[in-house]
Amino acid sequence: MTCFTSGTLNQPEGLLISALIGLAFGFWLERAGFGSSRKLTSIFYFRDFAVLKVMFTAIVTAAVGLFFFSAAGMVNLEEIYQPATFLWPQLVGGLLFGVGFVVGGYCPGTALVATASAKADAIVFLAGAGIGSLAFGFAYPALADFAVSGSMGNSTLPAWLGLDPALVTLLVTIMALGAFALVTWVEKKNKKSASLQEG
Repeated sequence: MTCFTSGTLNQPEGLLISALIGLAFGFWLERAGFGSSRKLTSIFYFRDFAVLKVMFTAIVTAAVGLFFFSAAGMVNLEEIYQPATFLWPQLVGGLLFGVGFVVGGYCPGTALVATASAKADAIVFLAGAGIGSLAFGFAYPALADFAVSGSMGNSTLPAWLGLDPALVTLLVTIMALGAFALVTWVEKKNKKSASLQEG
């Protein structure tokens, strides 16, 4: 039984646990350097792939963990909240998110972490995100039909691909390992080039 379905999150202890998890998450983001827009955007210049490594590690850990816990009967996947898929608005939203990441240097979570460190660029980023959210709210009546276009219900990657969840988990893990190997090679090549230029 998850905290969501059991209603634990509505209780004081649930809110306290959520706050502590959030604080710990923010602390380790800062310790990993993700409170710096320069470190975050370095991936787009092929200089630092920490963002890719962390995100892929999180995805694989969650996928493998959920698969094995579900197989062991310890987690019921039906009780885990899953937002509905609306293909077209989510594609556009993902594109806008990516552009905002490149231009602003943050995502909302890392911007909050950087704001806690009193970084002015993060504060400006969050102000822009807030203004954008308000603008979307005012424009929503005109965008209402588009916002629910391409409805696919509570779709999952295995269901969409028509593949066994175990196979999809394995493929995602292989893809992550391949990405890790590739970026490690690029980083070594960059360091070697930098050393030759300094020499």
